[in-house]
Amino acid sequence: MRGGAQVAAVTDARFDLAAGECLALVGESGCGKSVLASALLGLLPENAETAGAALLGDGTDLLTADERTLARTVRGRRVGLVPQSPAAHLTPVRTVRSQLEETLRELAGVRRPDLREAAAAAAERASFPLGHLDRYPHELSGGLAQRAATALALIGDAPLLLADEPTTGLDRELVDRTVDELRRHVGDDRALLLITHDLAAADRVADRVAVMYASRVVEIAGADAFFGDPGPRHPYARGLLNALPEREFAPIPGMPPELSALPDGCAFAARCPRADTACGTLPALAATGVACHHPVTAALEAPRA
Repeated sequence: MRGGAQVAAVTDARFDLAAGECLALVGESGCGKSVLASALLGLLPENAETAGAALLGDGTDLLTADERTLARTVRGRRVGLVPQSPAAHLTPVRTVRSQLEETLRELAGVRRPDLREAAAAAAERASFPLGHLDRYPHELSGGLAQRAATALALIGDAPLLLADEPTTGLDRELVDRTVDELRRHVGDDRALLLITHDLAAADRVADRVAVMYASRVVEIAGADAFFGDPGPRHPYARGLLNALPEREFAPIPGMPPELSALPDGCAFAARCPRADTACGTLPALAATGVACHHPVTAALEAPRA
């Protein structure tokens, strides 16, 4: 950053994602979820640096691949993206139909006589109304732009789909339809990384849940155990669920730390009722799937009827 300051936007993010699986990545705004997705596709700004490895099944390292490889063989073909800000990713001077047809031609090899019908089918797959296909992005609501971006992302049937807040601006019915369609994308040879604030959507479609806080993954758990019994083990993850109206409706006290001023120890300690002197040391993500010196062991209270 200006003045030479460094911001660790994502640190020690370690997880795997198998074919046929949906992993939901959840956490408060600013914790690093979208930065992680951008890093995987080489879409970070020029002043960003990456280290480590992000390997596809054939050994391709997304963090070290050059722009030519990412542009010609990865983006859209092997890794698809539903962007968090669809209006910024749609071409402003071309209609939705034109952009769908171009993508179908390039990624699916659809010939010109079949493009119109194929574009309509692609739109319907993402619940995008056919009557809006000839509109430009600035003529769309936020929800319609989100569905257009989802339709574009699904065309390539990429083995890995990154969906970054794909339900932004959608009502509950469309949220459910959208995540269900994204889940249907997952097959024996395809996987989904769902980045979301919507815990209900994650509960609906995820096989596993990864929780990020202040740039780090602090818990990874099976979705059934996370949303059911025994519930999350990290106090922060437990607090996220307890903040839901259908549970305790209890907010997590305090605010997340600035990523430019993270403490030496556990970043959640200042907000955590279980914190003690041991929390001055940074906890690692253990084999049990939780990064906490004092993980919760009691069963989570069941949602209210």
